[in-house]
Amino acid sequence: MPDLLPGLADARALLQAARRVVVVTGAGISAESGVPTFRGEGGVWGRFRAEELATPEAFRRDPCQVWAWYDHRRLALAGCAPNPGHEAVARFLLGRPDVHLVTQNVDGLHQRALAALGASVPHPRVHELHGSIARLRCARPGCDWLAEDARRVEADRLETLPRCPVPGCEGLLRPDVVWFGEMLPEAALTASFEAASRADVALVVGTSALVHPAASVPLATLQGGGVLVEVNPEPTPLSRHARWGLRGPAGAILPALLDPA
Repeated sequence: MPDLLPGLADARALLQAARRVVVVTGAGISAESGVPTFRGEGGVWGRFRAEELATPEAFRRDPCQVWAWYDHRRLALAGCAPNPGHEAVARFLLGRPDVHLVTQNVDGLHQRALAALGASVPHPRVHELHGSIARLRCARPGCDWLAEDARRVEADRLETLPRCPVPGCEGLLRPDVVWFGEMLPEAALTASFEAASRADVALVVGTSALVHPAASVPLATLQGGGVLVEVNPEPTPLSRHARWGLRGPAGAILPALLDPA
């Protein structure tokens, strides 16, 4: 039971007393929602690796194939819903103006949890380091068109793929996610490190802490004199820096950790 976890009561008291908190989440928080990893899938996509499809080179080579793969991913995500972990983070963020959320996930479940509580999305204190599969943007360099509309398309031929609506552009649209070999969005990365450097507590949930620069965000809190609390079923490279490491599923621990008494 969460209330029997060593350190839970102390970590909860720390978070409630903190002036500023940054919550950093990874794939582990969404695993309890049934979000697939999209690696080693069955069917037609089983013979591909993500690294072969989620690249600018793959999109230039065969945009129809990449669009079809992301359409498959969106359909899979449509059957997933925010779990109690996402919901607890959403309540915590909306209840306090001093909380920022930094996520590596592209599944959009944090934003959906916030929307379910009546918040406007995208929320300004949610920083998506790897983008979101729910959005589209223009693939043409120099065009900054962006839309909260990851519609399905018939991706069987180039003529049916969606094009940028900006007059004179007509570049192909693509998912607003960070592909292998691309830089993280500068605004989100800067906001994440600024929030972490000012935070009294970094709460790290469900991340392997292996992917940089995202894995370095909680370290900015430590460098600023704050402390780290980790929620993860298994130890990670960040565990040795944590004041408290709470082992178990985020969906069970986070409501007990973050919700008001």
